[in-house]
Amino acid sequence: EKMAPIIKSGKVVVLLQGRYAGRKAVVVKTHDDGTSDRKFPHAVVAGIDRYPRKITKGMDKKKIEKRSLIKPFVKHVNLTHLMPTRYQCDFDLKKVVEEGLKDQSGNGTMRKEVRKVFSEKYLGQSTAKLSEKKATGLNYFYKKLRF
Repeated sequence: EKMAPIIKSGKVVVLLQGRYAGRKAVVVKTHDDGTSDRKFPHAVVAGIDRYPRKITKGMDKKKIEKRSLIKPFVKHVNLTHLMPTRYQCDFDLKKVVEEGLKDQSGNGTMRKEVRKVFSEKYLGQSTAKLSEKKATGLNYFYKKLRF
């Protein structure tokens, strides 16, 4: 009897190993049984390498835009190097990421697309009418992990 997987797409995870250790990411797709070139259970995640900075109401538009810049990453990660959190986020990244992974040269453009999705959601946070659960998930995702 296998347990239901905890790490599903849309789950916010924290990376534990490697260059992005301590960074939050959202699971785009999981491969629980591995693939032919990666023979271990892994997931494709899209996360934030550089988080948006704090914004106060005294700041002008230009400064806010500058401080809201996000640097994303997309990566295959072994499931043992992910720590699931209790939060969910729904970004529609699946298509963008899958096309980018197929096309080797498209890595930079894929990153730009992911950045666009992240930024739009980040800047539209105050106005968007989300369910309570999703809003807290987004809130958590965009904050730097303090440790």
